[in-house]
Amino acid sequence: MEMPSLLSSATSTIVNAQQKTATAANTIAKLSIDDKEVGGSKITPTSLFNPIIELKEAEMEAKTGVKVLQANQNMIGSLLDLEA
Repeated sequence: MEMPSLLSSATSTIVNAQQKTATAANTIAKLSIDDKEVGGSKITPTSLFNPIIELKEAEMEAKTGVKVLQANQNMIGSLLDLEA
């Protein structure tokens, strides 16, 4: 894999993780807390299950993107050491 594509891949992974986080957070925020609210219903563990799983997936994706960025930086550093 070329360095530019590593950088692109890592950036894309982090952006996707941010979008997944925003979507999951929005889903959680829209859940009604009180069943006495108009159109409301009690939050159940099952209604929180998918958004929480998405948040955990997003966390893992972001960490993966960071590790790819770090690997890319290390590779660049190694190439510079070889040139010196």
